[in-house]
Amino acid sequence: MPEGPSVRKFHHLVSPFVGQQVVKTGGSSKKLTPTSFQSLWLQDTRVHGKKLFLRFDPGEEIVSLGNSPLSEPLRKGEQKDKARHHQEASDPFSQSPGGDSAVPSGDDGLQCLGRDTPAGVAERWLQVSFGLFGSIRMNEFSRAKKANKRGDWRDPIPRLVLHFSGSGFLAFYNCRMTWRFSSPVGSPASDILSEKFHRGQALEALGREQPVCYTLLDQRFFSGLGNIIKNEALFRAGIHPLSPGSLLGLPRLEALVDHVVAFSADWLQGKFQGTQQHTQIYQKEQCPAGHQVVKESLGPPGGFQRLTWWCPQCQPRLSADDPKQVQPS
Repeated sequence: MPEGPSVRKFHHLVSPFVGQQVVKTGGSSKKLTPTSFQSLWLQDTRVHGKKLFLRFDPGEEIVSLGNSPLSEPLRKGEQKDKARHHQEASDPFSQSPGGDSAVPSGDDGLQCLGRDTPAGVAERWLQVSFGLFGSIRMNEFSRAKKANKRGDWRDPIPRLVLHFSGSGFLAFYNCRMTWRFSSPVGSPASDILSEKFHRGQALEALGREQPVCYTLLDQRFFSGLGNIIKNEALFRAGIHPLSPGSLLGLPRLEALVDHVVAFSADWLQGKFQGTQQHTQIYQKEQCPAGHQVVKESLGPPGGFQRLTWWCPQCQPRLSADDPKQVQPS
């Protein structure tokens, strides 16, 4: 599925439509009838890790996330200002509503507000979770890049298409969409692309006895981190995927976190510049040094197994009696 940098790019595509009304719909979604979006207003959009959230309201009035609606509704002109301000915000989750108790909602670092919305107000958030090759296209449709197994060149069918009052449209592909009737609040401390990413929290999680490749995919501590970032960060840090974090010293764990953040940021920058992200180990047969790469499905017992690539020479596995291991600081 798309990782944090890709979902941030999708968020960037959606943001210009904040403050506009849906005037036409389409798509193949069965769970959410596309026509149910007709005439709704896109009021806000947020991103956290691998998930995207879009807030729709039935009217022009924008409701605050506090304990009561805004005293004066934000009309069209103010909505456009809000949309421009929204595009400039570097971290949409940096501010959480005050005065609300929060309750956990899954293991992805997300929370939902533990209160009902004000009487008569339907605060609806569309949660978009992307599957393999999931994407969002703005003002264009995805085209077939190759023939299918039957030899047909059929273009992918979007799950949802939303045409807006500003003449543009968004097409959503290969994604799961569900309604949330509470405001999503994600902690930026777990988001690897947030300026408030908490390195100390991440290092503490990595220092556990389990293999570091398991911990890296734990969205509670590394929200937005997926299989590509996992493989690349481990290779660049010279760490075997199955090395228990407890055997790695603090300097090596810090180097691993550095590579996670740097690779993710470079990938995101490349998304905006239209350049392809360069990988050194992911889906490679040889590492940059010319060594043979090993590929194996790894994951916690009873958990999801993910394809993992590593170089036995560049990423030697540590054991408890290995004299070369770095002792914890």
